[in-house]
Amino acid sequence: MTAQRQRWGVLAVVALAQLMVVLDATIVNIALPAAQADLGFGDADRQWVVTAYSLAFGSLLLAGGRLNDRFGARTGFIVGLTGFAVASALGGWAPGFAVLVAARAAQGVFAALLAPAALSLLSTTFRGTGDVGRAFGVYGAVAGGGGAIGLLLGGVLTDVLSWRWCLFVNVVLAAAVIAGARTALPANARTTAQRTDWWGIGLVVAGLFALVLGFGRSEVLGWTSPETLGSLALGVGLLGAFGFVEVRTATPLLPPSILRSRTRGTSYLVMLLAAVGMFSMYLFLAYYLQRTLGFSPVLAGVAFLPMAVSVAVGSAASGAALVPRFGIRLPVTAGAALAAAGFLYLTGIGAEAAYATAVLPGLLMAGLGLGTVFGSTMRSAAAGVPPAQAGVASATVNTTQQIGGSIGIALLTSLSLAASGEIAGYHAAFWGAAAALAAAAVVAGVLYPPPSRTAQAERRYQEQKS
Repeated sequence: MTAQRQRWGVLAVVALAQLMVVLDATIVNIALPAAQADLGFGDADRQWVVTAYSLAFGSLLLAGGRLNDRFGARTGFIVGLTGFAVASALGGWAPGFAVLVAARAAQGVFAALLAPAALSLLSTTFRGTGDVGRAFGVYGAVAGGGGAIGLLLGGVLTDVLSWRWCLFVNVVLAAAVIAGARTALPANARTTAQRTDWWGIGLVVAGLFALVLGFGRSEVLGWTSPETLGSLALGVGLLGAFGFVEVRTATPLLPPSILRSRTRGTSYLVMLLAAVGMFSMYLFLAYYLQRTLGFSPVLAGVAFLPMAVSVAVGSAASGAALVPRFGIRLPVTAGAALAAAGFLYLTGIGAEAAYATAVLPGLLMAGLGLGTVFGSTMRSAAAGVPPAQAGVASATVNTTQQIGGSIGIALLTSLSLAASGEIAGYHAAFWGAAAALAAAAVVAGVLYPPPSRTAQAERRYQEQKS
């Protein structure tokens, strides 16, 4: 097998694995009403089917990234993938609510190992090659558009088979990925033998857990409840202590040099803001299509397909053409602004609106803009870091995406509930999402450095190649 064919084999394997992780953030949302009716749990409990996954995933990502750096990304990828499949099978079999929630938490644990391993493998495999832009364009399309595919797949599986197949499907996907990984992935090697930063791991896991829990519980208990405020304050305090420890230890879990890079640091912040809008799109628009316009779960999933396509187009164009030619600042700024315009368009939806005129244009604009943002920021997440730190750098961008989603769902749900009426609630949520993407555009335009000599050299290379 030639080196180029092997690289594309790695891309196929890691992209499919990333699709599994992203699908799980939305596929269960469509299946939740059927699961609730089957297992007999109440409305107050159903949020834990979603929250258990996000809590485990979001809080353990940095630890998962460091384990990949220590024992090798290939090992982390295979172990994470296998564990994710077993946890999915357990959830699909679940005879009751407790087993289902435990399985969802286990999925999050193994996803925290799998996701940074996938991005780390992609970064190291394509580093220094002329195909790096195309590779990250594909990967960004999966990361940005996988949620929309999850809504469609969840609707089809729930309607045609059973809600349980929304979990069993991961076993089928994992089998295909493992078969490909055995031949496509490069030989494993430990990239670092430094001692483990146990204090850092404990502080960041506890801090992220408390932060995600606080945002998640705010939807039920409100922002002023002692439990919400206490969780958020504890999370901020623990993460502050984590930062204090990291700058003083000889072997930090998150080396400060990763965050000192102007490009990487800006990409992490932009990703956090973009995730606020992306996750709110899947939640509120799915409710609007089904509750207000009367779409079935399958039809609602189909309605999101144009967004998935536009995400793929934006991400591919960003990675293969825009960033190599213009640097990262212009594509991310323009993409975030376009996504903000898409959310603003959706503030015009009404109780009797037509999908083709009231929803579709906003979906296309938001998808194209978000795809451009994800294709660019994913590429820069681990660019320029030593191989021994690729895992934790990759985990950091996944962490910001997860935390951004938790913040967005909690904050925009509060805005929606404070509005007078269901349609006004949707408008408020989309106004909030537009504000988040507008802020991302400002951050990108101000903080990203101008095109570097490296970017200019890459542009000349691409021009000569074409």
